[in-house]
Amino acid sequence: QVQVVESGGGLVQHGGSLTLSCVTSGFTLDYHTIGWFRQAPGKEREFVAAISRNGVVRNYADSVKGRFTISRDNAKNLVWLQMNSLKPEDTARYFCAAGSGALGTTYMMQARYDYWGQGTQVTVSS
Repeated sequence: QVQVVESGGGLVQHGGSLTLSCVTSGFTLDYHTIGWFRQAPGKEREFVAAISRNGVVRNYADSVKGRFTISRDNAKNLVWLQMNSLKPEDTARYFCAAGSGALGTTYMMQARYDYWGQGTQVTVSS
């Protein structure tokens, strides 16, 4: 069965760092574009970062560009998101998503992703 499992969330002070991991199974990871999204209470889920199937192309939301890095190792069925210089506004539940096909221009659209994890909570204190 398909599984997408995030881990690594927690409580961190502003300016700190966290690495979120996304372990997948039940599908061929290298056929899939991967995205990270986040949702804070009372807010809509928003795009954070995406990575192409071969890991060559990476795209980020303006709010995290320069602070977050998305990476993947298809042989290990693993994707991760390195988050540095964290801010209170980064507080949210973070979701890993996989969508078949190329990165293209639809990477910010939730509907293009087929599989979603349950998310992991990141809380950044002020």
